[in-house]
Amino acid sequence: MKSKILNICLLLTLGLLLSACSIQKSAISGERRAYGYSWEQEKQIGKDADQQIQQQYGLYANDELQSYVNNIGQEMLAVSHMNRADTPGEYKGTDFYFRVLDSPVVNAFALPGGYIYVTRGLLSHLDNEAQLSVVLGHEIGHVIARHASQRAFEQQMGQIALIGGAIGGELLGLPGGNILGIGSQAAQLLFLSYSRDDERESDRLGVEYASMQSYKAAEGAQFFISLERMSKQAGQSIPDWQSTHPDPAERAKSIPELAEEWRAKGYDQTIDNTDQYMAKLDNMIYGDNPREGFTKNGFFYHPEMKFQFSYPENWQIINQRSLVAVVSEGQDAVSIMTLDSESSDAEASVNEFLNQEGITTVRKETAETNGLSAFQAEATGQTEDGIQLKFYLYSIEYNSSVYRFLSYTTLEKYEAYGSVFAEITGGFNELKDASILNIQPVHLEVVKVNRSGTFISFLPKNLESFSILLSPEDLAIMNQVELDEQINTGTWLKLPRQ
Repeated sequence: MKSKILNICLLLTLGLLLSACSIQKSAISGERRAYGYSWEQEKQIGKDADQQIQQQYGLYANDELQSYVNNIGQEMLAVSHMNRADTPGEYKGTDFYFRVLDSPVVNAFALPGGYIYVTRGLLSHLDNEAQLSVVLGHEIGHVIARHASQRAFEQQMGQIALIGGAIGGELLGLPGGNILGIGSQAAQLLFLSYSRDDERESDRLGVEYASMQSYKAAEGAQFFISLERMSKQAGQSIPDWQSTHPDPAERAKSIPELAEEWRAKGYDQTIDNTDQYMAKLDNMIYGDNPREGFTKNGFFYHPEMKFQFSYPENWQIINQRSLVAVVSEGQDAVSIMTLDSESSDAEASVNEFLNQEGITTVRKETAETNGLSAFQAEATGQTEDGIQLKFYLYSIEYNSSVYRFLSYTTLEKYEAYGSVFAEITGGFNELKDASILNIQPVHLEVVKVNRSGTFISFLPKNLESFSILLSPEDLAIMNQVELDEQINTGTWLKLPRQ
């Protein structure tokens, strides 16, 4: 009897879990399997988050480059499992979107439903169109295989709470979805780690799609060699058995092997389009764009918006298109500055936050910072799991705009951090230093060299005078060469210019 009751309970529990998932055919295998969301839901999640991703990071302002990346992405999509005779009907006709984000971080990622992003940082580290085709094919593979939705279903089966905006992880240097501010479903899927098998499957699909369009798919291995070099340089090399991703060296080895399998099937792989690719990179911004904010000697400067503020030693600055976050060394306190385009003045800006459900105002009053009108408040609230928080709100009127600092930590730590929050906001001031106001970004100059020599011999002699820190080793990795490697006449190089 006990066994029968237990079995009934297990069946009821399984039924409840399955009611929250979707059973659909896989576009790749054609077999029915369980997903955390239906394909229509995945498309809607991607659509809803896409505008927020664009707002958060910004699209790179080069229509020609955006169109170029989209065209190659559409080439890969045309031969993918989304467009085959046996593709299940629910997938056919799904539009995919390929976007270049204005971020120096070397990254590519996909949202469910057909939204794929590469950064200018990633593009600068590729050497030809063939490598880009494998990267885009890889991301298409994640979407078509519905890896994020599979992981979401597995979490539901494991009864792991989906906490939406508080999801951990890191994307483009921004920790967690709580600061990113996208919807809970999108955040849950975006910061969900793929398994090693997911990554291997996407590698296989990326090589397959590139090979079918006659690209030299084996070229994709060079990018993973670069990733391995970047990891080692940063001291972040992780053995593959301790990582959710296959080791880059493993992938660098497997991709040529996969390409050879497709060559044996009759797919000639002759295209790399190096000249065309390099032409698209010429004059692209390299590294952080200091015009959109940078740090120096304990200050954050924003030349375009002409403001500055100081921040505590050992705290981390996270500078994104729509916010600047200052995170404590222990990651237990944060001050987030945003441009409040909805509020008419500082007081309205603070009240907009205080009027939210679940927020209790402790005090509020007018203030002033370096001659600028301001309004401040303290308030309390709690997270969904009951953690008590205390907030310090400070909005400042400057240059016909309202800047709002939202600073918070746990209630018990507020006494230690409250004065630090006030120091950050108290340092907000007009930026007047002409040398900082006129600072310019570093661009890439893409050239075919007219002599032979070691790579390092082609680098500018005055790297220390550039507006961002430039390491010869970083530049070598970007060019997929070694510092002392012999470069032959006629070779393409990407060199910094300012």
